[in-house]
Parts: sequence; structure tokens; C-alpha cells
Amino acid sequence: MKKVFKGPVLFGWIAILSLILVVGCSSDEEASSNGENSELMNDGKVNGELEIQYFVGGYGDSWWKEVIADFKEKYPDVTVTEHAGPNINEEMRSRWVSGDPPDVVYIDGAGSSETQMVEDGQLMNLTDWVKDVEVDGKPILESFIVDPAKYDGEIYSLPLVFDTWGTWYDEAWFESEGYKVPTDFESFMSTMGDIKEGEGIAPFVTTGQHPYYFLRGMLYPAFGAAGRDQLLEDVITGKEGAWTSEPVLEVMKKVEQMQKEGYIDKGFGALNHTQSQMNFLLHKNAFIPVGFWLPNEMEKDKPEDFKYGFIPSPMQDAGEPFAVVPDLRPLAIAEEADNPEAAKAFVDFVFTKEYATLFSEHTGAIMNINGVDLSENENVPSYLIEANAMINDPEQVQIYQKPHPMSADLETPISNALVSLMLGNITAEEFCQQAEEAAAEYRNSK
Repeated sequence: MKKVFKGPVLFGWIAILSLILVVGCSSDEEASSNGENSELMNDGKVNGELEIQYFVGGYGDSWWKEVIADFKEKYPDVTVTEHAGPNINEEMRSRWVSGDPPDVVYIDGAGSSETQMVEDGQLMNLTDWVKDVEVDGKPILESFIVDPAKYDGEIYSLPLVFDTWGTWYDEAWFESEGYKVPTDFESFMSTMGDIKEGEGIAPFVTTGQHPYYFLRGMLYPAFGAAGRDQLLEDVITGKEGAWTSEPVLEVMKKVEQMQKEGYIDKGFGALNHTQSQMNFLLHKNAFIPVGFWLPNEMEKDKPEDFKYGFIPSPMQDAGEPFAVVPDLRPLAIAEEADNPEAAKAFVDFVFTKEYATLFSEHTGAIMNINGVDLSENENVPSYLIEANAMINDPEQVQIYQKPHPMSADLETPISNALVSLMLGNITAEEFCQQAEEAAAEYRNSK
């Protein structure tokens, strides 16, 4: 036995015991640290770590950086961890699936679906909490331009960004060549005919890799104009018979007409959204449906003499006002948030007129807070001021509202069928039938 504790063996035991002590101390320190953080994050105060996930696309991230810096200044006991980038929705997917999500999420960009997250139980029910939240001394529920989406009457997110899809054109080019800006579907087709003949190009382009651009940018306004909010709700929720209804078929016949006339770029199916936008800027096409983020996203690629012109997508019949369907980008709190108090403090902090003004200056888009005057703001681009004035003129524009975004489980198969229609592989009737079958499968899956 004595030999065990002599020479190299003795040093070996000392090393092992030391290692055990070190590990033990480290574990104790870690446990203490975790316990402290856990206590900080559950003491009802605003402190501890706050994880925020936000998509960075056409709006950029400069607004987020400024808001988060101000938040940290107001709440110095909070450590903010940012998860951001153009692919953040995919990068964070495993954490959402494993029940370890960030505390706050801005829902935007490819790979995100607010409705899917609600259906999967991933978002916190904010219905009761939001009743006590105020914006600049006024209840937040009375401060939105467009109210939050509701799912069976419950609120799971707050609409942060008021965007709307519309149709863009080069105002300078149209003026120099004498092309008329469309005011309805009839004049839209007429102008596209002039451009096809005059320029030898297919005038309309969109992205085939993300066909929801056409769905949201062209079809939603068309459905709003054809059947008001009720038709929008029916197609988005997949109500039985909605996609084979007469108003929907009439809209899809317009799309079929655009394809048959050769107005849709035949190569659109292979284009991602930035490629289609680049083709538009280079006058390979004349019209493109995109949201307000387009100028900001393509700022470095815009030709010097290009001047952005924006109209609501002209899919309505002659004599009818343009139709606009707001496309809201919401902010939400995870149902499994580790730090709900800090998460609520951040959401409460963001919705102010000050940050709404900054949002327009940083992004060229509009935050979903009313009463923000941009008309005299020299830091806001002219196209946004003009579009904002047009959208708020009821004689020019009628606003229709979705109940909530379409679930990805329904949007994906409908988008696939839409590409087939726009390529001329199926008829409008066949599209409606395929969409109706997708809606039936969606209803049965719930």
C-alpha cells in the first residue's frame, strides 16, 4: 500500500485529485453563475440576458443597431445577444424546434411564417399583456395603422413594419419614352403592349424562386379588389370552394392573359429576387412587384438616372380604385422565452413615434404607428412620401386587410402551381383546381 503513494504514482494521484478539485470548483462556479442568471431572469425585473432574432434583408440592420443600443442604455442590467443576418431563420430553426428559442423574434424573410409559428405553439399569447402597453402615452392597440393579426381572437404578435407590395417602374424612363403609368388592369395591359413593341422586351418580371412575391404583390390586391376582405380571408384560410370561386377564377384569367400575351419574362422561373430586381433596374423588364424595401436593398446597383416610381399593383377593373393589402412584419415573444420580462420591455420600448420616424429614415419604409408625419422630413425618400400620400387618399386607393398571413403549408403548394400557370404549363382553371386541392389538404392537416 505504501508504494501506491510514492514516486510517480504519488504525483499521479495528486494530479487526479487536483483535477477533481478544479473541475468541482468550475462546476460550482458555473452552477452559481447559472443560478444567478436564472434568478436574474425570473425575478420580475428587467435584467439578465435577452436574445433577439431578426432577419436582415432589404431594410438593412442600421435601425436595429440604433434601437438596441438605446435599449441597453436604458436597461444597463440587460445583456443583449443578437442573432441576425439574411439566413437567420434557417440558422435558428434547430433552436426553435428543440424548444430553446431566443426571447424576441422579428418575423420576416424567407423561411419564416408567423401563422406556422402560431399553429406550432411557438409564440407567446400577448392578448392580455398588450392591453396595458402604451405608445407615447396612448394605448398601443389604438396606435397601430393596421391592427395585429388575430388567431381565433387571440394576439400572438405585434405588427412592427407596415409594408405593402406594389408595382415599381422607372419614372424617368417612362417620361422620356412616353409610356403611360397604368391606373387599372386594362391600362396595365395596354402599357405592357407598348413596351413590348417599343423595347422588344417582356415587360413584367418577378422571382420564380420565391413565387410568393407574385402571390402577395399581385394576387392579394386583385383578390381584395374582386371580393374585399372576405375573399382575402377565404383564400388565406383555405376555405372550401374559395380557390375555385368565380372571383378567383376571373383574377387568374388575368394572369393567364398576361402569360399568353408574352408579357411575363419567360426566364423568371430561374431568377431569385435580387436577380429579378437587377434585371428590372437594367431595363430588361419594366414592371416588378416588390415591397418598400426595394430601393434600400438595391441602393448600390441603381443606375444614376433611374428614378423609382411606385403604384399599387394595377389588377383591379377600370373605374375601381387601386387595391392595397398591407403586408405587416411582426415582432413576437417566444412561448419558451427564458427572459420574458426583458422581452416584454424590449417590445414595449420599440413602438414609439421616435423610432417610427427613424425607421423611415433608415429603411425607406413605414413603421406601423399612426400619426407619424413624414411629409417634411428631408431624410425620407421622395417615393415613400408620394406613396404614403397616395395610400392615404381613399379616392385613389382602397385598403383591404388579411386576417393573418397565409400558412406556409398552404402558400408553398399554391406558389408552385402559380409558377406553372405563369410559365403557360397549366390553364387558369387547372390552377384553381390545384389550389383548391392544396387548400383541402391544408384543412385536413390542422
